[in-house]
Amino acid sequence: AMRSRGAKVADIAILVVAADDGVKPQTVEACRIIEAAKIPFLVAINKMDKPEANLDKTKQELSSVLGITPEDWGGKTICVPISAKEGTGIEELLDVVLLLAETESQNMKANPSALAAGTVIESNVDKGAGPVATILVQNGTLRVGDQLCFNEIIYGKVKSLKNHLG
Repeated sequence: AMRSRGAKVADIAILVVAADDGVKPQTVEACRIIEAAKIPFLVAINKMDKPEANLDKTKQELSSVLGITPEDWGGKTICVPISAKEGTGIEELLDVVLLLAETESQNMKANPSALAAGTVIESNVDKGAGPVATILVQNGTLRVGDQLCFNEIIYGKVKSLKNHLG
């Protein structure tokens, strides 16, 4: 359910596959959810720092089990080898995400003049601030004073806005 909800709010997905484990049932499930959401994606092949990591075997499993043909094998799916532990390949992964965002930008436009519509990622009650929510605005612009509604029921209004920098 969490993967499905995440795919509904994402513009781009990164399918992470462990180079030492290969394609597992949760990888198949995540791939099907990404395909159902019809969002562009790339594959990050993680754990390349491990001695038992096998990039070619992982790509072979992606191809045979999921039908994903890596770009360097003549397909359309970009696969980036990374090591989250050592931090290698992360810059390349981010570059590929930006490239994919650029090529798919015509499909990811929002109307800043519209009323805000989005998804609550998480929420909590802060002692000093009261109810606090992390919201991903998918269309429109959220402003201080706007009412927060769900299913046409008003739950309150925006008292302040903060970005990731505070």
